Amino acid sequence: MSLTLTDQDRPELQKAIEEMIDAGFTGVTMRVHDERGEWVGSAGVAKLGENAKPPVDGHVRIGSNTKTFTATVVLQLVAEGKVELDSPVAGYLPEFGLDRRITVRMLLQHTSGVFNFTGDFDPDGTQVPGIPATPSGKEWVDNRFATYRPEELVRLALSKPSRFEPGTDWSYSNTNYVLARLLIEKVTGRPVAEEMQRLILGPLGLTGTVQPTTETDIPEPHAHAYYRYEEDGQTHTVDVTRHNPSWISSGGDMISTTQDLHTFISALVGGKLLPAPLLAEMCTPEPKVGYGLGVFVQDAGENSGTVITHNGGIAGHAALMYSTPDGSRTLTAALNYVDDAALSLGEAFQKATQRLVNEVFGGGQAGPVGSAEPAQ
Repeated sequence: MSLTLTDQDRPELQKAIEEMIDAGFTGVTMRVHDERGEWVGSAGVAKLGENAKPPVDGHVRIGSNTKTFTATVVLQLVAEGKVELDSPVAGYLPEFGLDRRITVRMLLQHTSGVFNFTGDFDPDGTQVPGIPATPSGKEWVDNRFATYRPEELVRLALSKPSRFEPGTDWSYSNTNYVLARLLIEKVTGRPVAEEMQRLILGPLGLTGTVQPTTETDIPEPHAHAYYRYEEDGQTHTVDVTRHNPSWISSGGDMISTTQDLHTFISALVGGKLLPAPLLAEMCTPEPKVGYGLGVFVQDAGENSGTVITHNGGIAGHAALMYSTPDGSRTLTAALNYVDDAALSLGEAFQKATQRLVNEVFGGGQAGPVGSAEPAQ
């Protein structure tokens, strides 16, 4: 049984999350497991205008951490012989007319070149819009309860030119993971949420984790998420805790807790979910930004070794998930904040994650921007 420590036992950790509040976040909860036991702390508020801190066992929309769960399910299906990692995705999903050079591995590693349906960039830096996602301001707010079918997200993406030839470069694209979801559903004949329950949530007892797909609510307890936009010269701040996450689909729709994220990442890297050869494949990074299959593999700094990580942010909620390769030390966190079209807290998010990794893993640094990129 691990020893749970209070904020007074680890004042340096409490100070680190309080600095995040000073940087503009509404609330932060962090959980650290290491050789000293378990430490849990929170700072800020759960709801604007009130004084209560975020609940330490609260639920949070985890954004792109969903990708790690989704990649794990695909690799589990590889282990079951239902999917081949280096086979063309078109063989499983012929209805989309995908380039036959795009393999399942390329989806999981973001090397397919497929356009990101939430918006992407041309080589000259010109922004190419996608669906009304959170960078769209009031348009996203007004449409936040709309339902998008994953097939329509994919078709929108495929109506745009590819970013590059398959396998020749790296570009973060939510479309890859919606295709991965459709692949899971095609080869199993079951909804992705059922496969997630069968392969991960059930076996690990992750009772605080759900894949809502289209459901708008988030289980209690939870901190609140907000979105700010401008209209007619006025600034409006809206509570967006409830929204329909089908706009992001398996690019970032899941809900979890810091405890469940710790259980998941430590079990994953500890070999409880995947056979050793597939776990090794997952944690083998491509050279450009160090992305494996659904995880970033990062150098945590001098004398600190490697961390396996994925972070995610989605409409005023965010989650952090870091582990040493053996699962002996983990950092998981839930954040609530006021999001906006300009992603105003993006730089603060980067600096905060770097600060936390430095504190927990020693001399470390958060990785490239993509690792903390919101699931927009």
